Amino acid sequence: MKITFIGAGSIGFTRKLLSDLLAVKAFADTEVAFTDINGRNLDMVTRLCQRDIEANGLSVKIKPTTDRREALKGADYVINCVRVGGLDAFRTDIEIPLTYGVDQAIGDTLCAGGIMYAQRGIPAVLDFCKDIREVAAPGCLLLNYSNPNAMLTWACVRYGGVRTIGLCHGVQHGHGQIAGALGADKKDVDIVCVGINHMTWYTGVKNKGVPVSGAEILAAFEKDEHLSRTEVARIDVLRRTGYYCTETNGHLPEYMPYYRKRPEDLHKWIDLSGAYNGETGGYLRECIEQRNWFDTDFPNWMKGEPRKYAEERRSFEHGSFIIESLETGRPYRGHFNVANDGCISNLPADCIVEVPCYVDYNGLSVPRVGDLPLVCAALCQSNISVQRLAVEAAVHGDVNLLKQAMMMDPLVGAVCDTNEIWQMTDELLIAQEQWLPQFKDAIPGVKADWDQAEKAGTLVKGRATTGIRQRVKSVEEVIAERDAWVKWAQEQEKKKAKA
Repeated sequence: MKITFIGAGSIGFTRKLLSDLLAVKAFADTEVAFTDINGRNLDMVTRLCQRDIEANGLSVKIKPTTDRREALKGADYVINCVRVGGLDAFRTDIEIPLTYGVDQAIGDTLCAGGIMYAQRGIPAVLDFCKDIREVAAPGCLLLNYSNPNAMLTWACVRYGGVRTIGLCHGVQHGHGQIAGALGADKKDVDIVCVGINHMTWYTGVKNKGVPVSGAEILAAFEKDEHLSRTEVARIDVLRRTGYYCTETNGHLPEYMPYYRKRPEDLHKWIDLSGAYNGETGGYLRECIEQRNWFDTDFPNWMKGEPRKYAEERRSFEHGSFIIESLETGRPYRGHFNVANDGCISNLPADCIVEVPCYVDYNGLSVPRVGDLPLVCAALCQSNISVQRLAVEAAVHGDVNLLKQAMMMDPLVGAVCDTNEIWQMTDELLIAQEQWLPQFKDAIPGVKADWDQAEKAGTLVKGRATTGIRQRVKSVEEVIAERDAWVKWAQEQEKKKAKA
């Protein structure tokens, strides 16, 4: 069996997923290939992961290469975790919309940032699909971890010609939050979560087999000292709809028109104790800090304790469990992103939904779950309409469809008028030209129109805001925080062992 990682220079994710896979004894002879366009990152991650492999007594030899087709030759499974444009493009996703009053915390799923992220990512994943069709093993499965997950997976399913499953860990995080709020062990709390990626609704919750209502979950969250402070907007959505939703306090309000449209009210809906709790550009800040830390601290990573491969240490990422189920027949249940095709009966058949799925030796089984609650379906539909326009814009290089996607976006539409939306999109296209090959014929005209408007003094001013931000921490501060977290985690493990 051969597994190829595209975007393998992502240190934390690549190392974690590889550890999960090689913890499975049946995979001790797996062939592993890493590929990335950044040779330096690829080398560092390969060295770190190879050291882990050797420390665990395995004979696996990672094959790193910047030649993607070479890495994909004969692959049975491909794991995609790329970020096209890196942090340079990500910065424009956040900063340019902010000058028009569009305040994003994460910016990688919907809203202006997520839409542009899709424009960069979709041409890339379709190139991956072409290579997979041509050089990978027949029936190769693509596991897409990259965001915007629904849009990239949609493009692969509709236009890529490759079996594709979109994977995320938002459902697992929310599952843990619900169990914690109820004072229950996660293994005793069963959930059914249904919707679209990053807007998936916990429509069924049982604690030791006893159904738990939305009102009971709300009461538990409101009483929880930590959650009531860090998930204030998310709890408000639960209060208004009756259902808890995946994703963090930074993510979820970006997909709705209610919480981030007035700068003077933003403070009511965010918490600054973590990058995902709603601060302006919080995820971008964290990514910059982590990149700086890794660049500086890599020698210490190599000096640290190698990661131990063990079944009980596997993370809750779905990837290794899906591959294990397909290869060994061991059944697995998880929530995956797949084409709807009637699974959720009141959402479009062609959209990508995140729903409970089952995997075994016979393949992937997707049950029919019926209707979503009406309010949940309506909120999902508002996002699906944007996704469809954005996917078609990215595939066909259609600027008009791109602007219409921006116009239909719930938060962008709550903040900007149509003139501002059109100009903001033009500015984003110009800033990201190097990552948008499908728009190469259109962008020169966009630039000419921009220059003409600038000379004529007819550019709109937008509704600029600075948001609520924190400074980028130094490498020393990041290391100190990491050390404190590791110490805390070790103390928790000791308490569990004593118990």
